Amino acid sequence: MPDTLVPSKSAARSNTLIEVDLTTSPYENEKVHNRWHPDIPMACWVKPGDDFVIETYDWTGGQIANDDDAADVRDVDLSQVHFLSGPVGVKGAEPGDLLVVEILDIGAKQDSLWGFNGFFSKQNGGGFLTDHFPEAQKSIWDIEGMFTKSRHVPGVRYAGLIHPGLIGCLPSHDLLNTWNTREKALFDTDPDRVPALATLPYADTAHMGTLTGEARDKAAAEGARTVPPREHGGNCDIKDLSRGSKVYFPVYVDGAGLSMGDLHFSQGDGEITFCGAIEMAGWVHLKVSLLKGGMAKYGIKNPIFRPSPITPKYDDYLIFEGISVDEGGKQHYLDVHIAYRQACLNAIEYLKKFGYSGAQAYAILGTAPCQGHISGVVDIPNACATLWLPTDVFEFDIMPGNEGPTRYLDGSIDVPLAPDLK
Repeated sequence: MPDTLVPSKSAARSNTLIEVDLTTSPYENEKVHNRWHPDIPMACWVKPGDDFVIETYDWTGGQIANDDDAADVRDVDLSQVHFLSGPVGVKGAEPGDLLVVEILDIGAKQDSLWGFNGFFSKQNGGGFLTDHFPEAQKSIWDIEGMFTKSRHVPGVRYAGLIHPGLIGCLPSHDLLNTWNTREKALFDTDPDRVPALATLPYADTAHMGTLTGEARDKAAAEGARTVPPREHGGNCDIKDLSRGSKVYFPVYVDGAGLSMGDLHFSQGDGEITFCGAIEMAGWVHLKVSLLKGGMAKYGIKNPIFRPSPITPKYDDYLIFEGISVDEGGKQHYLDVHIAYRQACLNAIEYLKKFGYSGAQAYAILGTAPCQGHISGVVDIPNACATLWLPTDVFEFDIMPGNEGPTRYLDGSIDVPLAPDLK
């Protein structure tokens, strides 16, 4: 059995502190939560120097099925996400410290060797290119050892770089108040926008671990949603946080309160479809230590990390540029968001010449180990962003030539739409 799929021997000997049963709801698991709040009790405790294994649900808690029907992506309840395993308390951790987290190993659960990628409906979550792909669609990806391929996106196969899309520590009360205040102010600038400008606290679907009673209700009403990255880490979706990575997290509460989830088998930089990686359930083998007073010593406000030394070996890329001129031809000033969007759209149009649908091309950019770069932010008025597409993930030649592109697909296979949109 490939060692990328099951815990290593060292992990198997380590204590599995949090287990998840994929046949039951995460709401039944007291060592899981889906909001950030300092009052959530620690699910377990470790000492500096300990190593241990944590199991995780997929980020939706099992709402998405391994089938050809995208209705579940269309109808997913995004107020529930993300389901995180934790918090793990670290003895001796105090505000101002740095919690050092080493990812020793990571993999998919043996009873769930598949993942999914989806485009959320613009009416329910949206995504980076939601104006171009406004309807819900999904693709299923089979995990074959260290590789993945999809029945919905033929012609590609690539090695995974498994990583937690979401990992971070609990906020303090002051930091939580800062988050909620600034995000509410942004939301209020356009409260009717679709998709919304921010996801605000929502108590109805909050899962607060073992917290109960009035304390639970108060925390649920205040708890920050897990959607964005923030100062504590959170939903950063950094694909290089894989085996061998070391992350330095700011500590804001006693015990740190480390939580994680949203595991990805593979992802392109930017996670551009929002449900934009190959999402999966899995396990993480971790080791923790502390740097006392590390936040002040190193001037750290947001996490820093060393990347994994183990990355898929793709050395040849076709690079697509984008500048800060939008689809309507409007000039923007050094806008990197627009520039990267244009780079992605340019790559999609290119892949369509080989027979891919726009949806299939979009799925490839979200799931393959693409690199995104900010290439220039000084040459007014145009920022330049680039999308690096690895050519070796394709089973055919995608490089330009005098003969023009060879049409690889005939249009008979595509990424499924929700049923009422077919």
